[in-house]
Amino acid sequence: MSELPTSQANPRILIVGNAGQLGRELEKFFLGVGPIVGVDRESVDLADAGQTRDLVRRAGPDIILNAAAYTAVDRAESERDLAYAINEQAPRVLAEEARRRNALFVHYSTDYIFDGGKTAPRSTPWIETDAPNPLNIYGASKLAGELAVEGTGGNFLIFRTSWVYGPHGNNFLLTMLRLARERDRLSIVDDQIGGPTTSIELARATHSIVTGILAGRFGTPQDWAGLYHMTCGGSVSWFGFAQAIFARAAQLLDLKPPTLTPIATRDYPTPAARPHYSVLSNAKLRARFAEKLSPWESALEETLQALRNSE
Repeated sequence: MSELPTSQANPRILIVGNAGQLGRELEKFFLGVGPIVGVDRESVDLADAGQTRDLVRRAGPDIILNAAAYTAVDRAESERDLAYAINEQAPRVLAEEARRRNALFVHYSTDYIFDGGKTAPRSTPWIETDAPNPLNIYGASKLAGELAVEGTGGNFLIFRTSWVYGPHGNNFLLTMLRLARERDRLSIVDDQIGGPTTSIELARATHSIVTGILAGRFGTPQDWAGLYHMTCGGSVSWFGFAQAIFARAAQLLDLKPPTLTPIATRDYPTPAARPHYSVLSNAKLRARFAEKLSPWESALEETLQALRNSE
């Protein structure tokens, strides 16, 4: 692990997965920091280690933001090799190339690396040192990616986050809004608890931390490199999240809310098991970077306002 060239003006930034929900927001927030090279799955096959390595060597970045991932949780159960190629192999190659260039590497992981075993009424948010135990292939492949990045050393940041959604891409919010236009009634799982986190808040916090690092505000890589949880504040069930979505969408988007019925996980079987409680503690993030994401309720409001403004 060596010093970053923090005094360098206009660092060259590579955003991997720039067409996805997080990548699009990262591009917006990092405009003006330095020249951006953005790539998506149409221009590079991240399952091909050679293509991934060549990508970095052609781009010559000072900062790599890896917003790409295999996120089809249920499909991963039958596409294990592809999930591991994108979620483990690609981050390892990106991290290796970042270290070779003495670049800063930022990677995102998931709450699904935990098994959800912290149950009510004694539920406490998961911290970075809690033992992972993923229940599905997606979670296992993301955990393998974390370990691969950590194993390369270098100047890296891993941000574990949860229930990511935003105004673009495929996510719970947009699915709910679409289903509300198609159906009068929806049944939503009410016994899985997590922290909905917007792509907007993730990108904003990432920008704040990265620019702080470049300005030398957080010390040396030995001080800040590592794994952190990064989620919006608070927690809710999928059912409660859906209630909040429709309560505001009815006002902001002129949407007629469907009738919602809470159900248990056992009543909605899926190929991949999900953790029942996956709320993440952000205490380490606040302590190291003085960074705090918005509560999930206000972040939802911001995202719905963005959708209204885009209509």
